[in-house]
Amino acid sequence: MKIGIIGAGRIGKVHLESVSRYVKGAEVVAMADPFLNAETEEFIKGFGVKKVSRDYKEILADKEIDAVLICSSTDTHAPVSLEAIAAGKHVFCEKPVDHDIQNILKVKKALEGSKVKYQVGFNRRFDHNFAAVRAAVEEGKIGALNVLKICSRDPAAPPVSYIKVSGGIFLDMTIHDFDMVRFLSGDEVESVYAMGGVLVDKGIGEAGDIDTAVITMRLKSGALAVIDNCRRAAYGYDQRAEAFGELGQVAVGNDTCSTAVISNKDGVTAEKPLYFFLERYMQAYVKEVSEFIDCVQKDKPVPVGIEDGLQAVRIGVAAKKSLAEGREVKLSEIEG
Repeated sequence: MKIGIIGAGRIGKVHLESVSRYVKGAEVVAMADPFLNAETEEFIKGFGVKKVSRDYKEILADKEIDAVLICSSTDTHAPVSLEAIAAGKHVFCEKPVDHDIQNILKVKKALEGSKVKYQVGFNRRFDHNFAAVRAAVEEGKIGALNVLKICSRDPAAPPVSYIKVSGGIFLDMTIHDFDMVRFLSGDEVESVYAMGGVLVDKGIGEAGDIDTAVITMRLKSGALAVIDNCRRAAYGYDQRAEAFGELGQVAVGNDTCSTAVISNKDGVTAEKPLYFFLERYMQAYVKEVSEFIDCVQKDKPVPVGIEDGLQAVRIGVAAKKSLAEGREVKLSEIEG
């Protein structure tokens, strides 16, 4: 398969590297970014990509290209998706598809009756730890789910300039965790109650966002889910989950550089969690694109489709509404 990547920022480079080095059956032949500079162009060409441009439309018009990876800024995801679908290109789109539900619905409508495969980049579904939790729940090893807990904390807050265009913590950071609630439980969210504060960087509050949150959710089965988020964890990237049910529980901890534990007169010491999300999830980035390519080649349904992209944003919008209004918000109140 011939791949074109739209967007040469951090995540675009991650996918360029993962496809070029680790993904079988695919080749990146083109990459485009309107802010392309000489250093980035040199980096891209270092992977053997010959077609490098500032205009993504050249990728969409290229008959050699079978599929595109949309890795540009969030505000471009839906419009570029619509153009790619119209051009008959299979699409892998980074999350979220859009901050506006109406724009996601337009993409969903465009896919109706189309042969285009469309996968949303919720990479955590492809992480080995979370996949093990999903399998335990799905196979009934803990019985009926009672409580799902997700802890998701970044090592450090992003710049305030990023916060201003991120869509807010619920649609930028927590959206992964909302998707994880659906994925790990195999259930749908019925209602959301969100609390939050500015405990890390007052500049984030001045930008109209929060940096720390606790979200509780009631699922359609009656089970409860809890997410805790913080933009700062001094010890590294904190990514844990626990599913508790009638027959027991399954829990996963953080990945570390090694599992070595030193025990001596000073105490018992282990490694800190991996610090950066690219270290933690590189294997998942490789696996999600590999599965996308496999689905295109074998004409199978993608594992994370437009409906998954839509529902995660609906939960995020409900959480924002809950925080603003100080009440439990039912998903039935949110369009889509």
